[in-house]
Amino acid sequence: MRRFSQFACFDWSGQAVARPKGIALAVTGPETGAGAKAPALVASDTGWSRNGALQWLRDRAAENADMLIGFDFSFALPFADHGAYFPGWTDSPGNARALWRRIDALSAADPHLSASGLLEQDSLARHFRYQAGRETITGSRFEGPLGRLRITEHQCRRQKRGNAVSCFNLVGAAQVGKSSLTGMRVLHRLGGAIPVWPFDPVPERGPMLVEIYTGIAARTAGLTGPTKLRDGESLNRALTSLGSAPHGPLPHYDDHSTDALLASAWLRRAAEDPALWQPAGLSEPLAQTEGWTFGVA
Repeated sequence: MRRFSQFACFDWSGQAVARPKGIALAVTGPETGAGAKAPALVASDTGWSRNGALQWLRDRAAENADMLIGFDFSFALPFADHGAYFPGWTDSPGNARALWRRIDALSAADPHLSASGLLEQDSLARHFRYQAGRETITGSRFEGPLGRLRITEHQCRRQKRGNAVSCFNLVGAAQVGKSSLTGMRVLHRLGGAIPVWPFDPVPERGPMLVEIYTGIAARTAGLTGPTKLRDGESLNRALTSLGSAPHGPLPHYDDHSTDALLASAWLRRAAEDPALWQPAGLSEPLAQTEGWTFGVA
């Protein structure tokens, strides 16, 4: 099993602005157990942007960094339930990379790598629940109260690892659709410079990307109620439970920074579990269409 020497996690945001407040990055080293170093935030001089995150990834690829990098967004849309991302649409992409390419093309006019352009296509918009002005629109192909889920999201809910939600829902504080669509644009723009699990095999050296869910990190750290941490004492308790030293005090605590810090400490430990690299429900066709959330067994 491949071992990495550094672990990084991005908390992500689909906010359609140049520098979303919800983007945060933390990095930690390989040590676990007594005396293990705590993760640390990586600052951006002007605040993180999606283009800035993309350049950071390109830099890690250029230096062949021995780093496992987690992103808190879904790397694909549901496919297995209907054999298509957008059933009924003749141009529906057939695999994840084609999906990333199509979303990037449809959103090409959207600034800051945001992704609202695809909602201008009626054949696509009808699959989503979204906001139009002050009105919430539920498309005719949006299914059930939650929207369609991927196999890994169903599994996550069954295992009580977290309340995974549908990427077809773009409305509300708990939605992940906007961040996931913008993230898919970043994956496409990266152009294969870094392998992406499970779409690509684990490389013998260099960086690799995995999809994470910060709620899994929080549950693993022992949080049983709300999973968002907004103070240093609570964060340190969670870090300690994951085999990490206390963090260096932050000038300001928000759940984006603490999510990134906690997730990077969790990823360092989770990467050592062979079962998480070979989840029972992950078939090869699924690996090329829906992908999987690292941490869901």
